[in-house]
Amino acid sequence: MDRRIFLGAGAGLLAVGGASMWLNSGSSMPSLPPLGAANAQEASDVDMSGIIEMVLGAEDAPIEMIEYASFTCPHCADFHLNVMGKIKADYIDTGKVRFIYRDVYFDRFGLWASMVARCGGADKFFGVSDLIYKQQKEWLAGGDPATIVSNLRKIGKVAGLTDEGLDACLSDGDNAKALVAWYQKNAEMHDINSTPSFVIDGEKYSNMSYESFKEILDAKLDG
Repeated sequence: MDRRIFLGAGAGLLAVGGASMWLNSGSSMPSLPPLGAANAQEASDVDMSGIIEMVLGAEDAPIEMIEYASFTCPHCADFHLNVMGKIKADYIDTGKVRFIYRDVYFDRFGLWASMVARCGGADKFFGVSDLIYKQQKEWLAGGDPATIVSNLRKIGKVAGLTDEGLDACLSDGDNAKALVAWYQKNAEMHDINSTPSFVIDGEKYSNMSYESFKEILDAKLDG
């Protein structure tokens, strides 16, 4: 998916108050300028110390692979449903790749999905993420914000999250603002403008087949 990133200088407006603010206010998503160089300073003013990096694989793996993805991106769902499992089995679980997942926020729905996925902490993140990607068409169907939040809550509860925990996560405006700032900082650092994008040992790649990933990873391991 080659959607441009539109959470720019005013991205904090999207985040503050989390999902509850949007549902209670009835407001529409603000129109924001493209991500620009000026946003690095704005992101640096937000406390991001509580954001947890979501990681799979050995700390000392010879290859670092970062995925930049959005929970509302169909091509990201396709990668997680059809490619990620093979990479995990062949490279992550075998100690060859340290995999890092980083969010990209094209819209408030992707932000809410991220807040639900992160609600159970690092131990539950990838399991909840898999459910969100597998059910992407269903929970996004219709585009109604209240229905989408309800659908995401159902996914979270299937994964073992409680109503009280989900309420706390989805109403945490400070965390939402920090997540958006963290995304901005990471996206600028690696020049991310589409999803899914991958940074393998510092080099950026677009989405590709498992066979193409295998060729790149094997070449790095052999080198």
